[in-house]
Amino acid sequence: MAESGWGRASEAKDAPRGAKRGRDGWVNSGAKQPPPRGRRARESWKTARAGRGGRGKGPNFASHAFLFAALVEGGGGGGEVGDGEEGGGNAPGVVHFGAPPRACRGPLASRTSSASSAPLAAMPPIHSELKLGKKVNEGKTKEVYELLNYPGCVLLQSKDQITAGNAARKNIMEGKAAISNTTTSCVFQLLQESGIKTAFVRKHNDTAFIAAHCEMIPIEWVCRRIATGSFLKRNPGVEEGYKFYPPKIEMFYKDDAANDPQWSEEQLVEVKFKLAGLEIGQTEVDIMAQSTRAIFEILEKAWQPQNCTLVDLKVEFGVNVATKEIVLADVIDNDSWRLWPSGDRKQQKDKQSYRDLKEVTPEALQMVKRNFEWVAERVELLLKPQRQGRVVVFMGSTSDLGHCEKIKKACGNYGVPCELRVTSAHKGPDETLRIKAEYEADGIPTVFVAVAGRSNGLGPVLSGNTAYPVVNCPPLSADWGAQDIWSSLRMPTGLGCSTVLSPEGAAQFAAQIFGLNDHCVWAKLRSNILNTWISLKQADKKMREYTL
Repeated sequence: MAESGWGRASEAKDAPRGAKRGRDGWVNSGAKQPPPRGRRARESWKTARAGRGGRGKGPNFASHAFLFAALVEGGGGGGEVGDGEEGGGNAPGVVHFGAPPRACRGPLASRTSSASSAPLAAMPPIHSELKLGKKVNEGKTKEVYELLNYPGCVLLQSKDQITAGNAARKNIMEGKAAISNTTTSCVFQLLQESGIKTAFVRKHNDTAFIAAHCEMIPIEWVCRRIATGSFLKRNPGVEEGYKFYPPKIEMFYKDDAANDPQWSEEQLVEVKFKLAGLEIGQTEVDIMAQSTRAIFEILEKAWQPQNCTLVDLKVEFGVNVATKEIVLADVIDNDSWRLWPSGDRKQQKDKQSYRDLKEVTPEALQMVKRNFEWVAERVELLLKPQRQGRVVVFMGSTSDLGHCEKIKKACGNYGVPCELRVTSAHKGPDETLRIKAEYEADGIPTVFVAVAGRSNGLGPVLSGNTAYPVVNCPPLSADWGAQDIWSSLRMPTGLGCSTVLSPEGAAQFAAQIFGLNDHCVWAKLRSNILNTWISLKQADKKMREYTL
């Protein structure tokens, strides 16, 4: 079988005798299941057991109460549904895509998005010596070692070897290991900070990085925006340059002897791979497909400010042996994509420049190396926002501070700075306009959010006197909300302020404005869409397993 990254695929196995399908796979029918974690889930679990009376006649209202409590209690944090952990800035019940084990997070924790900010055990210092265990796997371009002093994690050591055609062509390119490691580390950091959970932990040295130990799913997922390369050979009649909307997803089974044959979704579902205790079924296949598309779109958006077109992308997923979750794994380096500066194939900077060589000479290999170095230098720029904007919240009174703090916290989840100011458009319109002018003068892209209860004067006054976006977010009361809302909705001609009721929604709307020109903010928004989709998919799977 082809190189499979950090672990080998297990063969599909039948259920053990006398077992039945449970919440976590096949379990012995007579075995007692421990109560779930989380206060609300445990209480509902006890109620459910009392409601069934031990007769095992199927689910009733009480048992369904346990399920829904577990779903809600487990929101956020990247764990299994019902693990009782709190999420970081996302809606309750959201289960994020993948997560390295808590023992496997280090200095990146302070920089990653709220989707991956759960507290973790301390790591060895960045430059400390790691105690290498056995070699877990070795492929054409890397070696994987377990870490004795860092349980649950492995070290991925890159090689200076470059290959093509399943190693039919291979050469030593001095310095490639460091170049590839830099590219991979930057790409995974960008994805992790965006909210995509990966197995990546941190860069260890110039040629190696630490990752969560995964059993790799032996499938290469390919996402294409532009038809080129092998796709044209497999699909005669399609012209090179044909664009896919949305990006096209393909999958290939990793088998060097068979030249990595293309697989269908049905083949992947039917083979029933079981890795680290997780059986790969329809839900898992759907999650990987959706994640592949989101990852491609995030990287595509990130390369656009560099005037580079991401043509296609190859990724792999694994099952984290500690959390039993599917995570983005392996590497994403210059071997993993096609990258065309200015959208021009003739300027390609990826490994295709090596594949296209008629003869590998020292001079040609130096040209390929320069291309790889060019990518490694620019990939670091992907971590920098293009032109960071800000949100300025105008509140009519400090009594609205709690409402405004929610807006500020939600802005932080998107990496958008937020400032709070107190001013009244009714009682001090001159001061309101002076504060507004202060922010207009420094040239930083700004969205104004007006928070005023009762009669909202802030939003209309700001909107009528600035060309910047204005969002009304009134803190409505139960008694007068139905009347007060009209001061934020009915505007005279010439005013274009919008109205969003929830603080989180106002922050999201502002982030969507900034995301038009800031790929870092856009990536967090795109990741949130993916994570919400995955949480619903996983909740539906839990529901089906519970009611069967």
